[in-house]
Amino acid sequence: MYQKPKKRSVLINGHRTSLSLEDIFWHKLCDISQKQDISINKLITKIDLDREQKCSLAGAIRLYVTHEALKKKS
Repeated sequence: MYQKPKKRSVLINGHRTSLSLEDIFWHKLCDISQKQDISINKLITKIDLDREQKCSLAGAIRLYVTHEALKKKS
């Protein structure tokens, strides 16, 4: 099922920016941040710092969420 990405405002290292992300990825990212007991902005900052520069932030978030989901299944 296709979902149109929604623009979201976030803070990365104290700088406000926006990213476009589908609801399913946003909600799973929020779940992950709660389980790790860190804010959504801190988790996004961590993902941003760890990502390959060739990859967009939204793409890196999708990969991170997918990776976390696959870790649970194995």
